Amino acid sequence: MVILCFVVNTTNAIQLPSFQKLIDNAQKGDVISPKAGRYAGPVVITKSITIDGRNKVIIDGGGKGSVIHIKTDGVTIKNIRLTNSGESHNDLDSGVMVRGNFNVIKNVVIDECLFGIDLGQAKNNIIKRNKISSKSANSLGMKGDSIRLWYSFDNQIKDNIITGARDMVVWYSKGNVISGNKTTGGRYSLHFMYAQENLVENNYYVGGSVGIFLMYSDSVTIKNNYIANSQGVTGMGIGIKETSDSKIIGNKILYCATGLFSDNSPFQPDTFNIVKDNLIAFNGVGFLFHSPWWGNKISNNIFKSNINQVMVNGNGGATKNEWDGNYWDDYQGFDNNNDNIGDTPYELYSYADRIWADVPMAKFFKATPVLEVLDFLERLAPFSEPRLLLRDKKPFKKDKTKL
Repeated sequence: MVILCFVVNTTNAIQLPSFQKLIDNAQKGDVISPKAGRYAGPVVITKSITIDGRNKVIIDGGGKGSVIHIKTDGVTIKNIRLTNSGESHNDLDSGVMVRGNFNVIKNVVIDECLFGIDLGQAKNNIIKRNKISSKSANSLGMKGDSIRLWYSFDNQIKDNIITGARDMVVWYSKGNVISGNKTTGGRYSLHFMYAQENLVENNYYVGGSVGIFLMYSDSVTIKNNYIANSQGVTGMGIGIKETSDSKIIGNKILYCATGLFSDNSPFQPDTFNIVKDNLIAFNGVGFLFHSPWWGNKISNNIFKSNINQVMVNGNGGATKNEWDGNYWDDYQGFDNNNDNIGDTPYELYSYADRIWADVPMAKFFKATPVLEVLDFLERLAPFSEPRLLLRDKKPFKKDKTKL
């Protein structure tokens, strides 16, 4: 057992052993496994080494810069705690800043660091089984991102646990796998900007403002994720904006203000988006289209117990999209031949509920007696022609969650 002596100087700063000295004394390929205790950062790594803290070592950044800055390839950091980075958003002060390739960061606890792990122009790195949080005293908007990828390709972001951070962001990046992560709270659990051909699967995103959002990001596959409780004015499970050739498959989207959101997607000519085999349930709006757009293939989904199944802004419908084989819990048709397909199409019209969609301030009165009566009378004897929102020619008759 090693006993560390702490000396307090006249500025009341605790003098810790320097971790940088251990790095400087190491040779390429060495494994550094220091004695248990707390060490001083920041640390800069320019040679391929392995740091193994054995869950007994803490590196304290001292509130300056990034705790560890990797400027090379082939570094492994594991089983260590990193804390107390700087506060600069401009400098991206992080627990680990990565500017290299084929590095591994796993089983690391990162707390009281503005950003968690920042990858810039970094390829083929593995970020796995880390626990990440931001500065606890900062408001949400002033926290940093848990994991940030900028112009970074073919990285694996897997099985990380994230709490108390702002966003996970992927900018101008391609070929990354984001899998098995658990994020609670925060703002965007995952946000793409100008990022193509990424895979997002088996993640757990709960309690943020937005689960997953794609902006100008094509050919992204989002499958088998659990997204719930994205509430508030901007709350949504999965959103896409000017995004083409995306695949949204097998996700559970529950208890969100808006389950799915689409804005001018797909955007590229002669492309389409696939929305298939998702459970979209208990949301304020199941699927919200920002405008009467086209090119989405929406099939075999379950729309269940949403206050509104589908809404379209801009005084239009969603009939230009392909709707096929979805289950709608408000479908009132029959299945006389018992093939689990409704004998008549599912058709969704907008009646008086259109008021709050076109006049957002009227949303305050939604579900009030006066608006419910108005909606009932409009459906009973329409005094204006209702607008067809969608037609599913072969609605699935049985709730697949009960099969």
